[in-house]
Amino acid sequence: MGRKSSVSRLDPEARKFLEKLIRDGRHTLDELLDAMRVKYPAADISRSGIHRYRVGFDEMMGRMREIETASAALVDELGEGVGDKAGALLAQAVTTLATNAALNAHGNAKVSIKEVSELARAARAAMQARTMSLKEREAIEEHARRRLLEEQQGNLEKIAKTQGMSQEQVDFWVKEFLGVR
Repeated sequence: MGRKSSVSRLDPEARKFLEKLIRDGRHTLDELLDAMRVKYPAADISRSGIHRYRVGFDEMMGRMREIETASAALVDELGEGVGDKAGALLAQAVTTLATNAALNAHGNAKVSIKEVSELARAARAAMQARTMSLKEREAIEEHARRRLLEEQQGNLEKIAKTQGMSQEQVDFWVKEFLGVR
């Protein structure tokens, strides 16, 4: 296994500075190297090191842009309330990938303990993603139910006062109609 790149070994502040310059997309390799040498003269970095780092960085940024574009298209198509659908879709994608990896490993007679452990972790993550999504939906539904009940109870009390209902009658409607016990 090769050693870490010179950019990866930079001080985090220097690396952030370089990444900012790369994200700007306005600088040549020589300009990036010059900017680094001016701001961080002690940094041990080469033009080729910057180039190799930039290639990987640009690839990662490209993937992130693709995900952002797909997310924007999904929101445009399905509306702003897509979070729950996207969460369910992500949980399903993780489950599918974990299942596919498990099936591929099953066909391989030489599966290592490490691979089995990684598959188990992936399966657990998929199950947790599904559970979290369900818990989030249930929490949202419970919150909405409580707000509706509070609103209905407030409206009932206003109407009771204007209609001259007794507290006993109000209690009856709260308990029997609204189900608040």
